[in-house]
Amino acid sequence: MPHHGNEAEHSEGNEPRKPVIRDNRKVDPETGEARQPDSEATAPTDGNAAPTDGDALSQAEEILNGVEVPAEESVASGAAAEAQAAELRNDLLRLQAEYVNYRKRVERDRAVAGEMAVIGVLNSLLPVLDDVDAARQHGDLEDGPFAAIATKLENALKTYGLERIADTGVEFDPTIHEALIQQPGEDIEVDTVSQVLRSGYRSGERVLRAAQVIVAVPA
Repeated sequence: MPHHGNEAEHSEGNEPRKPVIRDNRKVDPETGEARQPDSEATAPTDGNAAPTDGDALSQAEEILNGVEVPAEESVASGAAAEAQAAELRNDLLRLQAEYVNYRKRVERDRAVAGEMAVIGVLNSLLPVLDDVDAARQHGDLEDGPFAAIATKLENALKTYGLERIADTGVEFDPTIHEALIQQPGEDIEVDTVSQVLRSGYRSGERVLRAAQVIVAVPA
């Protein structure tokens, strides 16, 4: 049978064509580097052409760096942050002041409660001290164990600030004295305590009980 064309062409015409596989992956699996498209590799370059030798990450960074934030938005964002920080700082200072005031109030209330407890105990012992004074005036506490006990009791109460109001010859003071009797006195210019009928007591600046006294007045 006659053949048309050469034998090579005839053999190519009878063999099936093999599929053409194109690797369009942008990253070379062996080197890990970005591939450059054939069109860009073969395209002629001129002075106005953009550089194409960067990978995808560098190109993305260039795009992001090229995006400019408007100055007004930046200033507004900074002003808002400063305003929020100032508000938080003011809240913190207010909470700190409230805590300091609360702590002072608690300490003051605690001190007042302790003082009131001591005063309550002292007031409950005033009748006992009156009995001790009466026994001492009658000579029952000159010596012996009861005299020592009475002295220890009085000294113990002094450590809690208890003071006796029983001085004579001093000017009458209505805040610490209770005048039961007034008598004309000689050689005096002001009302003066001439005799104490019942001792008074005070703790610090607080008067627990006024002293009952006889007052000498100018004649």
